[in-house]
Amino acid sequence: MVSKKPRIVIIGAGMAGLTAANKLYTTTGFKDMFELCVVEGGRRIGGRINTSEFGGDRIEMGATWIHGIGGSPLHQIAREIHALESEQPWECMDGCSEEPTTIAEGGFELNPSIVQPVTTLFKNLMDYAQGKMIEDSEGFDYSNLAAKVFKICTNNGGQEKLSVASFLRQGLNAYWVSKKDQGELKGYGNWSRRLLEEAIFGIHENIERTYTSAGNLLTLDYSAESEYRMFPGEEITIAKGYLNIIESLASVLPPGLVKLGRKVTRIEWQPEGHESSDKQNGHAARPVKLQFNDGSNMLADHVIVTVSLGVLKAGIREDSGMFNPPLPPFKSEAISRLGYGVVNKLFLQVECHDLSKFPFLQMVFHRPDSEFRHKKIPWWMRRTANLCPIYSNSSVLLSWFAGQEALELESLQDEQIIDGVSATLSSFLSQPYKQVNSNSHELCNGNGKSVENIHGNEVKVTKILRSRWGTDPLFLGSYSYVAVGSSGDDLDKMAEPLPKQSSAASPPPLQILFAGEATHRTHYSTTHGAYLSGLREANRLLQHYHCVGV
Repeated sequence: MVSKKPRIVIIGAGMAGLTAANKLYTTTGFKDMFELCVVEGGRRIGGRINTSEFGGDRIEMGATWIHGIGGSPLHQIAREIHALESEQPWECMDGCSEEPTTIAEGGFELNPSIVQPVTTLFKNLMDYAQGKMIEDSEGFDYSNLAAKVFKICTNNGGQEKLSVASFLRQGLNAYWVSKKDQGELKGYGNWSRRLLEEAIFGIHENIERTYTSAGNLLTLDYSAESEYRMFPGEEITIAKGYLNIIESLASVLPPGLVKLGRKVTRIEWQPEGHESSDKQNGHAARPVKLQFNDGSNMLADHVIVTVSLGVLKAGIREDSGMFNPPLPPFKSEAISRLGYGVVNKLFLQVECHDLSKFPFLQMVFHRPDSEFRHKKIPWWMRRTANLCPIYSNSSVLLSWFAGQEALELESLQDEQIIDGVSATLSSFLSQPYKQVNSNSHELCNGNGKSVENIHGNEVKVTKILRSRWGTDPLFLGSYSYVAVGSSGDDLDKMAEPLPKQSSAASPPPLQILFAGEATHRTHYSTTHGAYLSGLREANRLLQHYHCVGV
């Protein structure tokens, strides 16, 4: 009797899943030795990569950046498939402006001499936390300040419990002590120097929240920051869209190998110590059984799980039953401890008399409880940092949201968002506050509102598009971070397969393997981390079967 081929099923057709499938399928001899299948719960491939269009421009609803081009495998793929060149404009093709226009609530444009010292302070504090060298500048000893702050923080509870927020705020306080004789500012209305500096510092905290997906930096672990790695070189976007890399990885797979609309609801496996006498046509049955939302089943020898950490967190709840039997404690506890947040992007199509005059706007907000705050600016706008064209002269603006305001954005009606953004633009681009056509409601894909800034440059928000990663059941969030109470060790535990070892009397090993950005200790939260994890698990199986091409 001819022995059956081992069957490998990959759950998820995102970066990790398709990378693993690509590696397995293109390895010499693999097609003759194995059965391979990719099952995807959604109706598209790409996972948290979702290239789209809005207002005639190419945009990314999810993953946006190649984080460093030096040695990045994704940059190499993008070069090979000529995805870095395009005649069509695309999101962030200009990179990030090094000289944003910083305006305080009420329409006060800030002199760089006010903004830059606080920006430099924040950067140096984060560099210290990440183990980078600090170059003192402007005659100020930032490295000594950061070292003193770290000592204060660790003497008050221990490094293992230190959050990034605590370190940063202690650093700001220490900075104020050292700069106590600066004097007050004039010409900025109700803004004092300290209020401005704290709000500018808050801009960078909000940007850091979108970088890390930590809705509150109090939950972001300090000690893990020094383990995180980026590739050297500039950070760039992909001219033809991130989806081109996904499609390139999938292009080698034969039609029908990737099955869309196949959502796995239950994974039954055989843990260590379990003895199975199940037989199928005279052979030992495949040890893993997958159940799908349509009631169908599939058996497998090996399953590579590439679902998000958010889906895993939901899957280990007692009422979920995603894994039967439940995952062992070392795995479920790592899943519970690690952080996983929501980051959403808001795209706004605007009509503007002169788009070249719209600034790369960096917004300095009053505190939510301040008596001087503009009452019409909603709370969720006060937690974003920037509002800017996606490239020079584009009619599409972009703003990023993290945490609770990102979830709030998902629940609002388009008209509510247009009203909130219009009120914000009124406060920042008008001096004094002025809203054009405030008594009329022009409808254009929503309640279009016009704002006239100090240059007489009318701006009207006509249409919006936002991502909804938090409530999408296939993702339940955006990307992972190391939370206070967890560590890089938990990321390593995420990557451990089940079961790891077996004897003659035990079930076969490597029934469930785990890939995805949340399984990479130093490149978590990134697309290249997901890519590297997919390679890792494919190679694990190839080595298990002593295949060539590993």
